[in-house]
Amino acid sequence: MSTTVLAAGDHFVLPRLLADEVRAATSGTDAVAVRELTLPWPHTPFGPVGEVVEASGTEEELIEALQGVEVCVTQLAPLTERILANCPDLKLMCVSRGGPVNANLAAATRHGVAVCYAPGRNAVATAEHTLTLLLAAARGVGDTHTDLRSGVWRGDYYDYDNCGIEIEGATVGLVGYGAIGSRVAKVLVAMGAHVLVHDPYVRPDLLTGVAEQVSLDDLLTRSRIVSLHARVTDETKGMIGAEQIARMPRGSVLVNCARGALLDYEAVCDALDAGQLAGAAFDVYPTEPVPADSRLLKTPGIVMTPHIAGGSRQVAHKAARIVAAEVARYLNGEPLAHCANPEVFTDRP
Repeated sequence: MSTTVLAAGDHFVLPRLLADEVRAATSGTDAVAVRELTLPWPHTPFGPVGEVVEASGTEEELIEALQGVEVCVTQLAPLTERILANCPDLKLMCVSRGGPVNANLAAATRHGVAVCYAPGRNAVATAEHTLTLLLAAARGVGDTHTDLRSGVWRGDYYDYDNCGIEIEGATVGLVGYGAIGSRVAKVLVAMGAHVLVHDPYVRPDLLTGVAEQVSLDDLLTRSRIVSLHARVTDETKGMIGAEQIARMPRGSVLVNCARGALLDYEAVCDALDAGQLAGAAFDVYPTEPVPADSRLLKTPGIVMTPHIAGGSRQVAHKAARIVAAEVARYLNGEPLAHCANPEVFTDRP
């Protein structure tokens, strides 16, 4: 008897990518029937669906699509109490993201549905994008690009006070040293930077020959460039505000490709207007999309991208492969590699 899998993709992690990887990963197992569903993201921004956040699609369409489905592979499909209550055949939900924030984990556990995720799928892409924005902000690329596109050639960008800074010889502080921060650090070191790290959870041996572990205050006071790579927790939410920015050397650069909740963006705009910061670069924001009246759109010195740091074609393929491998483990009765609620499998190793 075949197992029915729903490949609930979107316009980034395409349904056909998920379906193809599931078929390839399960080719040696019992027959698998794959259905496909296309969710509207990113053409329609993700948002809350029921009680979960950062999801795409509706409860109604998922309930309809999941009838008779045992396994769902997706990036952004919601998994809510209502969906779980109306889809009794579902046993495994594989979310191709770094964390299953679009799934109600507690409800899934109560309903006996295992939830998997895909750690590290976009670490390389996000690290590369962070470096792109960091370099652009350090050299004032945002404003010079805007001026040139509007037909203005400004020679005064070569004035000493308007020149940017080099990475070689600079002290760069990284707040967080996970899969992304550690990759950024290694490239910066190769470029000749001295890297400081503030991460209470990092193993000291991982920093050897790469970076120096310091307190947050020490990092801020010593770093000409600061890049955020921390997760959002109760302790890190709003961790960088006006007080912290004031401790940075005048004319510093601040970069955030992690999460908007880490940073007070009004304080950043104030610091740019006052010259405390020479530049800033962001891929994430407190409200997405950025409101049309936001100061971020009007304050000089900011380089911005629309939350695309983790978006590369390779990421879409990696994400599909990671969740497809979990489907194969599930069908073979093997332990899942990245299960957020393994307690649902009380009869498995």
